[in-house]
Amino acid sequence: MIKPDFTVSDKVFEIILKNYTEGTLAFKYYYTHCVKVAELAVKIAQHNAHLNPDIDFVISGAMLHDIGIIKTNAPEIGCFGEFPYISHTYLGREMLEQEGLFDLAPVCERHVGTGLSKEDIINSGFPLPLRDMIPLSIEEKLICYADKFYSKSDKHLTVPRSPEKIRKKIGKYGGNKLRQFEELVDLFGIDYIYE
Repeated sequence: MIKPDFTVSDKVFEIILKNYTEGTLAFKYYYTHCVKVAELAVKIAQHNAHLNPDIDFVISGAMLHDIGIIKTNAPEIGCFGEFPYISHTYLGREMLEQEGLFDLAPVCERHVGTGLSKEDIINSGFPLPLRDMIPLSIEEKLICYADKFYSKSDKHLTVPRSPEKIRKKIGKYGGNKLRQFEELVDLFGIDYIYE
């Protein structure tokens, strides 16, 4: 288990361990990914202190943003649930709401891509509830942005993707998604991420 350079609250760690068993493939991918996203989100927050982000919220949200993947069918990362991977968004929200974390729960469904509008969900045919799932707060946008740099692939689990790779991947979903990513780049900056 990698050691984060920040403190994870007992409640957050308890929720992670309630759903992921240490030593399993699912724990490895989930925990490593979330730590890297949280570390980067904190770095972005510190670089953008003028936006007054809530660092504790950023850490907790980043550590729990993908909690729902355990309920999805993604055997390559040790998850053997019944739902398609995209469903981890609303499933994660439900899981955190059941834990009483109503403030953090929306992060789970607002971090995918650059956010999903109701129209995006309809047009893509995603098996998701028909509602906007777009990051609203600075903290949600920070987590969404940081998440773009890491994936649960071996190549980008601990090494951030290049801006070119991120743009190429997001561009597949349309020019408006690419514009939304560029808005995050303009809001938070990008060069310092690779220092």
